[in-house]
Parts: sequence; structure tokens; C-alpha cells
Amino acid sequence: MPVDYRYLGRSGIKVPQLTLGTMMFGGQTDEATSHRIIAKAREQGINFIDTADVYNGGQSEVVVGSGIKADRDDWIVATKFSNPMAAGPNGSGQSRKWIVRAVEDSLRRLGTDYIDLIYFHRAVFDAPLGEAVRAIGDLIRAGKLRYFGVSNFRAWRIAEVSHLADQLGIDRPIASQPLYNIVNRVAEVEQLPAAAFYGLGNVSYSPLARGVLTGKYDPNSAPSADTRAGRGDKRILETEWRPESVALAARIAEHARARGITPTAFAIAWVLNNRLVTSAITGPRTEAHWDSYIDALDVQFSAEDEALIDGLVTTGHASTHGFNDPGHPVEGRIPATR
Repeated sequence: MPVDYRYLGRSGIKVPQLTLGTMMFGGQTDEATSHRIIAKAREQGINFIDTADVYNGGQSEVVVGSGIKADRDDWIVATKFSNPMAAGPNGSGQSRKWIVRAVEDSLRRLGTDYIDLIYFHRAVFDAPLGEAVRAIGDLIRAGKLRYFGVSNFRAWRIAEVSHLADQLGIDRPIASQPLYNIVNRVAEVEQLPAAAFYGLGNVSYSPLARGVLTGKYDPNSAPSADTRAGRGDKRILETEWRPESVALAARIAEHARARGITPTAFAIAWVLNNRLVTSAITGPRTEAHWDSYIDALDVQFSAEDEALIDGLVTTGHASTHGFNDPGHPVEGRIPATR
């Protein structure tokens, strides 16, 4: 299981092919289990850990902070802002007021005096980007942040933030975090190449399509009660829980197993087989999950594997024709009629 370290965008820091995602930490994954996963990942050479202020109401940051405390400087810690974390109209978003508060709160929860990488978690369509970039620049100069990035930004916003940084004399963002997996390849159209062009590393998330690509779902049966779909998880039901994706996952799982590869490792390896992807975020709920993710680093992806996926899901498209994620709506039509 060799770990390949790559420069993150145009920065001088190196990150592994897999990033430890911690969305489950402090929630479904208790503190003790979270700490064991963190320790195991570090022993395996993983030095990049990803959280967000909103994960489990801030508890993910708390658990991450306590889990890395003894080796803080060995880790590249990424977190995010923009999310509703306080009451009132200014308790979220991308104003200078909120960004400063969000960073201070994340520092406190993480138990550290600096954050290596902070992401805009999502686009706020009507918020001014210039104010946010200036605020981040000030926090970098104050030593509270080392770098910044963007998550769920379309290509034009990646370009605009890069241009704003240039105009303000601030280092450009170093990372973009798009959703990217076999059954949703939309990021290939503009997000991935735009990030690469502007010097951002692509740190993609949801390589397993929220568990659909593990092959655990039977297209002809109701989902088990102990799965995200079976529990009625809002995000999987509005995004990846699509008949086309579940059917494709079953076909891919059959192919992977015939090659002696788990469907989980195969799906992650497919993401990593794209030269535009620097690292993929994998978010375990259990130690066994993490063990299955790390196996992807041993997979030798073939041209035949690549051709199989291209034949199932067209480059730049999702498995379902016309699918758009309601969590990140398309902005290009504003009806004039009311």
C-alpha cells in the first residue's frame, strides 16, 4: 500500500491520494472509534484530514482536534465555513463578520491556533466574493490560516476567486472540492479542468456516491434499515439514490469482484485514475470502512476498466439523464415572469 504524495495545487505542501474525511466523527462514529481511525491513518502515511464546522453541530471538529492533538503539526487540517451555525441573518454566509467568527470558533473547537486549509463550503449566490477573499487574506496574514480553497464552486467562481486574489495581492486558493464519482461525472466538464488551470488541486468528495458504489444495494430489493438509504438520509435520497445508479453499481460490483477487487476499492481507484484529481476524500463510519478505502491504493486500474465505465456513464454526465443536485442548484435561468 504505497502512499503517493502530491503537491496540492500550486502550493508547496504535499498530500496523499486519500484524504481522511470526518463527517461521521462526533456523530455516528464515537470519539474512541474516531481516534483509532485517525491513528491508523497516520500510521499508514495519511497526513490530510477534512472536517467542517457544520458536521455534527461542530462535534466533528472537536473530535478531530483531540484526535490529532499529539501530532498536530504532522497533519494538514482542512475545515469549512458558510454554514448556519448561529441564529440570525449573519449567523452564516460569507461576510467578513461571519468568516472571522467562524474561523475563531473552528480554532476553538479544533484546539489549535492555526488552520492549514479553509474552504468556502458552498456558493452563496447573492453574496459578494471580494469581501470574503479580503477577509481570508487578513486571517492568513494574522497567522490563523495557512491556505484557502473552495468547495462546490462552479468553474466561473473558481476563476473569479483566483482573479480576486490576484487583484488583492493574496495567494490564490490551492484546492477545489467537487463532488465526483462514477455515477456523477459532471465535474469533468468544467470544475476539474478549471481548477487545474488556475492552480488549484482537486480534492474530490463522495467517491462512493454516498455508499451506492460499494455494491451493497440490490436493485430489486428495498434498502436495508442499517444503510443511509434505509434510514431515509435526506442527501442520499435527493442525490445518489437513483435507480440508474443502483443498477450500474451492481454491474460495476460484478466486474470488480471478477477482477478480485472489492467494489469499494474499484470505485475509489477510478476517481484516482484521473490525473486532474489530487486526492479523494473518503469518510469512514467504522474502522472496517477505512480498511476497505485504503485498499484502493493497491488497485492497478486498467484501460479495460476505464472503457467499461465510459460505456456505462458518459464523460461529463450523471447516470440519470437531466439530473441536477437540488443542494447546489443551477443558476442560469431567472424567469422574468412572476
